[in-house]
Amino acid sequence: MTAAQARDRYTRLSIFLHWAMLLLITAVYSCILLRENYLKGSDMREGLKTWHFMLGLSVLALVIIRIVARLLTVKPPIKPEPPAWQMLLAKATHLALYVFMLGMPIAGWLILSGEGKTVPFFGLELPALIAPDKALAEQIEELHETVGEIGYYLIGLHALAALFHHYVVKDNTLHRMLPGRRTAR
Repeated sequence: MTAAQARDRYTRLSIFLHWAMLLLITAVYSCILLRENYLKGSDMREGLKTWHFMLGLSVLALVIIRIVARLLTVKPPIKPEPPAWQMLLAKATHLALYVFMLGMPIAGWLILSGEGKTVPFFGLELPALIAPDKALAEQIEELHETVGEIGYYLIGLHALAALFHHYVVKDNTLHRMLPGRRTAR
């Protein structure tokens, strides 16, 4: 890839992290939705909840790496440049997505901590963030569920905007983030 082509695309690390996040967030949602198919207290239901927690905390770890990568690399320009209102909307949506990817795992960690439960992370037990407080844990859990519902729309809006730019506007927005592309559009 030439230097000019590289500037037209995100770095390989950024592209990898973007699509890894999509897969990870899909897995987090899948675990919590699939648990409803099993009886309360069953091994499978509890296992899916544990995977939901661990994968959610993995989102937190990856988003921190992603933020550092974003701060250390140059963002490739959209060509042709969209109107200012679209750029503002894109920045607001990306900010909301980053708040979502940071806030949801932290909220989950706070819920488990407030319930006095262990915080599992692939064989490790993470420290509690707060002292046990069931009432606070319930409030955070309600917020976590509401924001989780909003997350569907936020992710959908992000995907629809990329497709709109690709098929209607016909700019390079989507191409900048696609893996395996070697030529600039």
